[in-house]
Amino acid sequence: MSLSERDATEFAALRTLSARVGADPRLVQGPGGNTSLKADGLLWIKASGTWLMHAARDEMFVPVSIAPLLEAVADGAPEAETAQVFVPEGMNPAGLRPSIETTVHALMPQRIVVHVHCVETIASAVEVGCEERLAGKLAGLDWVFIPYRRPGLPLAREIAARRRPETDVLVLGNHGLVVAADTVEAATALLAEVSRRLARPARPLPPGDPAALARLAGANWRPAADPAAHAAATDPASLAIAARGSLYPDHVIFLGPEAPVAGDGEDADAVTARLEAAGIEPPPWILVPGLGVLVRRDASSGAEPMARCLADVAARIPAGADLNWLTDTDVAALTDWDAEKYRQALARRAADAS
Repeated sequence: MSLSERDATEFAALRTLSARVGADPRLVQGPGGNTSLKADGLLWIKASGTWLMHAARDEMFVPVSIAPLLEAVADGAPEAETAQVFVPEGMNPAGLRPSIETTVHALMPQRIVVHVHCVETIASAVEVGCEERLAGKLAGLDWVFIPYRRPGLPLAREIAARRRPETDVLVLGNHGLVVAADTVEAATALLAEVSRRLARPARPLPPGDPAALARLAGANWRPAADPAAHAAATDPASLAIAARGSLYPDHVIFLGPEAPVAGDGEDADAVTARLEAAGIEPPPWILVPGLGVLVRRDASSGAEPMARCLADVAARIPAGADLNWLTDTDVAALTDWDAEKYRQALARRAADAS
């Protein structure tokens, strides 16, 4: 990497911020989220499937030529989806893929862009009529609400249609938050300010019962290791949300579109048998009402962080709130997308290596 002294200093600061953000489960879960820096016509962006929490340790940023990528976005060219063809030859020796959100970062003119799956933002951005409520909380900021579109080119084109030249905050419906600034310091402050404004109180949540879950687990399942994940099943209001459907893309990718709920007296093997009899492949988790979450032992490394994310999001959604759910069409667009299959494959590889 060849950067000016100024850009190298900013890049080092970005890596530090990325690692801090990536280690905060309220902002980023597993391989989600992405950050970037623009310098000399290149966009240095986190690679797809990598974990931001390792940004200070691992080489995970990929250079992408901005001008031809933006031209491809404007033309709706399919190669804009992965942005792989816009990586300069010889500058990606590890063969990493740019983030699936590369087009979003390229569209923002600011030098630093940070995209997170902030649970405070998601909890607001899944509610029907959220834009009007967000307007009061974000008054005075240059922000825009973007209705849900599939990540990648569809989302980028929606942003291009709605973003104003001065926009530096994007609230993505059923997805997350983007902040942008010309320095890492300013982006850090803006992220903190938006997160503070959108913060919601979480309901008091009953703890899980790992011992009882272990008795139901059988050979192929285990209790979730993160105590916070169990609230998705121990809190009745959260359980109702989790069992209803999918609210945001990474839930679909890493947990599957549906959350199986154990019935009275059912252990993990019984739930698995019931699903298989119905022609349903068991997803990586099972919700056990009142007890907590079971995770399949061969689940990808992204599964449990996403279970924790759903517990955190659901706890901040008022019971009975009117929500925008991802449709069957939305789910199919995610599960059939090559870019997401690539992320899933990397997460499974990481789980196998652990």
